[in-house]
Amino acid sequence: MMDKVRDWFGFGPMTHGMGGHGHDHGDGGHGHTHGVIDPTIATTTRGIWAIKWSFVVLAITAGLQLVVVFLSGSVALLADTIHNVGDAATAIPLWIAFVLARRKPSKTFTYGLGRVEDLAGIVIVLIILFSAIVAGYEAIDRLINPRPIVFLGWVAIAGLIGFLGNEAVAVFRIRVGREINSAALIADGYHARTDGFTSLAVVLGAIGVWLGFPLADPIVGLLITVAIFAIVWQSSKAVLTRMLDGVEPGIIDEIHHAAEHVSGLERMQSVQARWIGHRLHADVAISVPDAATAKDVLGISEALKEELFAHLPALAEANVRLESSAGSTAKRAGASHAHHHAPEPFKVACDLAAGTLEIVDTPAGERMRLTIDRHADDLTATVIIDRPNGPETLRLEPVGDNHHRLESTVAPAEPHEFQARLVLTAKDREQVLSFKMVEPKGHHH
Repeated sequence: MMDKVRDWFGFGPMTHGMGGHGHDHGDGGHGHTHGVIDPTIATTTRGIWAIKWSFVVLAITAGLQLVVVFLSGSVALLADTIHNVGDAATAIPLWIAFVLARRKPSKTFTYGLGRVEDLAGIVIVLIILFSAIVAGYEAIDRLINPRPIVFLGWVAIAGLIGFLGNEAVAVFRIRVGREINSAALIADGYHARTDGFTSLAVVLGAIGVWLGFPLADPIVGLLITVAIFAIVWQSSKAVLTRMLDGVEPGIIDEIHHAAEHVSGLERMQSVQARWIGHRLHADVAISVPDAATAKDVLGISEALKEELFAHLPALAEANVRLESSAGSTAKRAGASHAHHHAPEPFKVACDLAAGTLEIVDTPAGERMRLTIDRHADDLTATVIIDRPNGPETLRLEPVGDNHHRLESTVAPAEPHEFQARLVLTAKDREQVLSFKMVEPKGHHH
């Protein structure tokens, strides 16, 4: 029975309801911040449901407190009410942004509208900052120009209402956070509990005034204002970090950890990640043993993607590209110096695509590669090389599921000096671009 009571009040074991890989995955920590949708909450129906009901409870709490503020003139209660209004009202612009972010990508917004959440975060931080300034001004003004407070009993009751409302939200968020394994929602729950004790400070202020110390009310109001400014500082750092494509260090650690589960992967050459709204995008470069075949490389890339999606629930897209390690690059350069120098790349620029066409060295050998900066939907590419004994046709296929990198499945024949055509097709359109590749001066076969 006591275990159930402890669990209801959020004092059960933190591992309740946990699943996953059976080991601890670092996530960089979750503090309470306004203006940022956390993926562990926003990507689950249960998490969204918890946020909705938290908003309702806090809105009712703030509404009841606001009535007493107008009747009593207590600035401590005003500051606490502003605090609770901020906790409740910030959910509105985030929810609007979340709805917009669910729209499908378009030709203009190719990554979707996830960045709207960053704009909503800035708006929220500014709203909280404005409310903190108002609360601070009222508290300082009351210190300089004291005014009597009436209905002290109702002020104390309103403080208790603030405590009970925040405690109800705390218990609710912690329980749901454990159900969906959301560290962020659990942290939000404990933050709400802290807010409840802030509301109790209003009760202490009312008692101080009742005991004959009228400045107790504005002093408590000033202390609560300082707490609101602390939230502004913490939230603004989180919002600006995401706007500047920053991620929690734990995410990078988790990507490296996921790679440890992939056999055949020699090393991670580079790791990049960024948030677009509450969806994570990762771009990693890997190296594989020199003896790996094209089939091996594809298998390693797919295995890494599976591990990344398993370790990072918020991951929306993972791009894995192959890069040679420093040692392998030196060996290949030394081995190939006498027989191969790549011609100058051909810059592709037309209505259907823009990018670079070149001959590159890969673990599977030389390949014709088209790296695309932009392209039309359903783009296909074929290179037709004019040879003395007839045309050589190289169809360029996506590497893995990366449609921004197309490669031939075989090497272009020697010599690498030729006239050729790049044939681009997309739905019912076709464009043919003629180009010439010339081997570097002084290169002989």
